[in-house]
Amino acid sequence: MSVRSYKILTFGCQMNLADSGSLATILNSYGYYPAQTEEEAELLILNTCSVRERAEERVFGRLGELSAWKKAASTRKIAVVGCMAQRLGPRILERAPQIDLVLGTDRMFELPAYLANGSSGVNIHTEFGHEQLGDLLPARDNPYTAFVTISRGCGNYCTYCIVPYVRGEERSYPSIRIIGQIKALVDDGVLEIMLLGQNVNSYRDNGHDFADLLRRIASETEIRRIRFMTSHPKDLSDRLIDVIASEPKMMAHLHLPLQSGSDRILERMGRGYSYGHYRRLVDKLKTALPDISLTTDLIVGFPSETEAEYEMTLAAVEEISFDSAFMFRYSPREGTTAAQFEDDVPEAEKIRRLTKLISLQKKVSFERNQRELGQIRAVLVDGVSRRDKNVLKGKTEGNKTILFEGAVSDIGSICRVQITAADSWTLHGEVIEKC
Repeated sequence: MSVRSYKILTFGCQMNLADSGSLATILNSYGYYPAQTEEEAELLILNTCSVRERAEERVFGRLGELSAWKKAASTRKIAVVGCMAQRLGPRILERAPQIDLVLGTDRMFELPAYLANGSSGVNIHTEFGHEQLGDLLPARDNPYTAFVTISRGCGNYCTYCIVPYVRGEERSYPSIRIIGQIKALVDDGVLEIMLLGQNVNSYRDNGHDFADLLRRIASETEIRRIRFMTSHPKDLSDRLIDVIASEPKMMAHLHLPLQSGSDRILERMGRGYSYGHYRRLVDKLKTALPDISLTTDLIVGFPSETEAEYEMTLAAVEEISFDSAFMFRYSPREGTTAAQFEDDVPEAEKIRRLTKLISLQKKVSFERNQRELGQIRAVLVDGVSRRDKNVLKGKTEGNKTILFEGAVSDIGSICRVQITAADSWTLHGEVIEKC
């Protein structure tokens, strides 16, 4: 192999980060090694996102910047993999002819084979059914936390969403494989896992559901902390709520995408629930676990959304009081049902609505974080602050970032930290004791 060193540039969600970790492990097993910088790398891999047009434009912009990098040495190669490769395939080459490999969401894990093949021309492969991940442990940036993928694909087909088309139909991994992977991660020093799936609530394995899987992970492994995402409201069961509330290893955080406060828009999105149903789920969660941190996804400017329906989303944010939210303005995705709708909300209006929503959520997040003052939280210390290397950082049970003074030896431990200050995004505190 002429190419030995690689660097992966990841765009998009936690699923993409997990896939990059798996791909890195596969490459390492074939004798490749990660480069520290792009200049040191002989192979650059862009693991891409297609969920919004802006995500794809970021990739094309990065590819434009890498044109000079590619020309600087004849042995250098560029691979575009993942969701955008799956969606666009050969069309990527029209804008970025310097690419050597285009591999879809399943085929990306066969990258070493395509590199070894060394055939001339561009290899483009987007067939499903070739994930071939086995029981490998994904490479990770943090030694104390890890992603564990429990399912791939999605069968919901929300009208605005490209995911089912680029990741295929939903399929769950066997629970015995998941538990074995977690045991291996624990042996490798991992304290906290994040279980991943496009909709973890629909997990099924031989008659056992997601609540059953969580119970097994908690009882059969020594993992200290368990998180998961993403949950679909239409599949959030009372049994799952009970597990979150009663199992000590479960972290008090749930990411539950709402998308809109309007029932008509929710129906047009194909979400399968009403705002009233969502609100009842929130009531159950807060009754079972009063300290739970709730985060969400919201879209404004969906086709035909009126000002009054947009105001319903604002009202929902205030009523539910989310701890934080990922907020977006709608952009059509070719191939989805909603792409056939008239995109009749002007771009300037989408931006206005999004700006106002972000401002409101910032205020709500600040208010939520003020309630943390004086509370003592169990914090997994995972590193140092980017701005001040003398300050430690970590995550509370509610998945909130917290900064505090402490010894470097505290990194990799779980400490009890009292909250002393907070803004909209970050908590600050003082260590009380190690757990």
